[in-house]
Amino acid sequence: MASAQTRLCGLLVMLVGSRKKACSPDPAISIYSISDMYRDKTCGELRLTDAGQTVKIAGWVQRSRKMGGMTFVDVRDRYGITQVVFDSYHEDNALFDAANSLGREFVVQITGKVAERTSKNKNIPTGDIEIIAESLKVLNKSEIPPFTIEDKTDGGDDLRMKYRYLDLRRPSVRSNLELRHKMAFEIRRYLDSKGFLEIETPILVKSTPEGARDFVVPSRMNPGEFYALPQSPQLFKQLLMISGFDRYFQIAKCFRDEDLRADRQPEFTQIDCEMSFVEQEDVIDMFEGLVKHIFKYVKGIDFSEPFPRMTWNDAMSLYGSDKPDIRFGMPFVELTDLVKGKGFAVMDDAEITVGINASGCAAYTRKQIDELTEFVKRPQVGAKGLVWVKVEPDGSFKSSVNKFFQPEELQKWAERMDAKPGDLLLIMSGDKMKTRKQLCELRLEMGNRLGLRDRNQFAPLWVIDFPLFEWDEETQRYYAMHHPFTSPNPDDIDKLRTDTGNVRATAYDIIVNGTELGGGSIRIHDAALQDEMFELLGFTPERAKEQFGFLMNAFKFGAPPHGGLALGFDRFVSILAGLDTIRDVIAFPKNNSGRDVMNESPSPIEQTQLDELKLELRPDKE
Repeated sequence: MASAQTRLCGLLVMLVGSRKKACSPDPAISIYSISDMYRDKTCGELRLTDAGQTVKIAGWVQRSRKMGGMTFVDVRDRYGITQVVFDSYHEDNALFDAANSLGREFVVQITGKVAERTSKNKNIPTGDIEIIAESLKVLNKSEIPPFTIEDKTDGGDDLRMKYRYLDLRRPSVRSNLELRHKMAFEIRRYLDSKGFLEIETPILVKSTPEGARDFVVPSRMNPGEFYALPQSPQLFKQLLMISGFDRYFQIAKCFRDEDLRADRQPEFTQIDCEMSFVEQEDVIDMFEGLVKHIFKYVKGIDFSEPFPRMTWNDAMSLYGSDKPDIRFGMPFVELTDLVKGKGFAVMDDAEITVGINASGCAAYTRKQIDELTEFVKRPQVGAKGLVWVKVEPDGSFKSSVNKFFQPEELQKWAERMDAKPGDLLLIMSGDKMKTRKQLCELRLEMGNRLGLRDRNQFAPLWVIDFPLFEWDEETQRYYAMHHPFTSPNPDDIDKLRTDTGNVRATAYDIIVNGTELGGGSIRIHDAALQDEMFELLGFTPERAKEQFGFLMNAFKFGAPPHGGLALGFDRFVSILAGLDTIRDVIAFPKNNSGRDVMNESPSPIEQTQLDELKLELRPDKE
């Protein structure tokens, strides 16, 4: 019996050891199966020190080249590429003939001897060696792929998404998922070192339609009733704090039925965290530490100083955005008091006139300025026009409003905007919030045109003091800017009834390069204050109980002060990978219509399934 147990333990050790090697993305680590059936080396690990060894590799044919009496085949696996040489003078002519019949993406196993390459390739780690083939086995043939499996592929987005399993073979795509893997492991290690427990929360939850649209799931066992997929684990992490788990985290799947864009997918991943007995400063310090650690781990960047902080009001006033890109300047300067009453109706009738100083751009041609005007008129921006002023090298002014404003008046604009000879002033007028958002788009466009948004430069900051509420004109009521459980700033609690719109939240977002990396808040833990919050948001006591009764009941049993933060994991990976979209760091993403063109979902379901669920489909009305 003891001997059998010993053998079993030995087998488990072998399995675990093999598994550890198989999970490693390091090409220098060998991959061994228990029987060494298919390979004993990867295509990325062989070096000159291995010369003379007989090795076995397996992988996909990247390409083959016939040169006289020799055929060179590049074999690729997850770890790299190795060149294999087939010689027509080999004693086994069938081996050479078999090599010449190989096509792209054939799956092969090759045994041979490692030799130093005569013509070395400095662009790949294995470029100093090649394998002189002694045997070849075709493990599987391949049809001609619909696009080249290379970094510079000839496949368009739609084609690559349809054949995503082939796209994932490309090194550039694979490296994104390897980065994601490394970051997930390091985040877990870091949070574990800080006393956090990783706890899973349910995927089938109750619908709470106060935020984004829910994805709903019908229940067969409870006809006419539905689950929702969680937009976040918000309620459950608060319940965990009430349960006494004072430091929770989860790399959690979340779902929102929203219109898609570059940094949004219908299903996405959050680094979801919550802490008890904390104030805002504690949460910010903890997760600023995590972000700094990951930047150091992945990019070797050491942020020694605290991240800067900016209030929401300042972010909107200076940049027209609650997620400003501070890699470059061009802050907004308000000119409203300088432009009123001059007979220029666009500015006379506007709530605000505000501009940016595009330093050094006075040399812009009329064509270039017209392009900027057309940019702000695009539907995505929505402005009616653009005023421009050039400060010429001699200090004189040339502008689109010369007939309305005298040089001495334009001089006052220039002084306020700190303009120097050679600068270009770009100015917009209109409703306060809308105009600032439009000017924000123009500022970012100028940043792109001037090369000021370097992907290898990172500028994190915290935005704090968000409004607790936002007013909706259509429904004539307040909504929670974040969610109904966000605590008001303690200094503003007396304003809840008297000055509701100006109450600040104890909320905070962390921004990197104009992208919201994550955000959170201190939560309401007092049942009476939570009841008041629900009332201000238009909930009747009955509706509040229906939606959130289980949480409110839990508050009756001693809820600790608590708060947390969720970081967008997909966004974090994409920022560090220097990518424009989170789709490129997700193995099987959806397209901009929310469809998976590879497996053709969403798709209709069988009538029998609808009958089981007691559902009847209603046709769209034209």
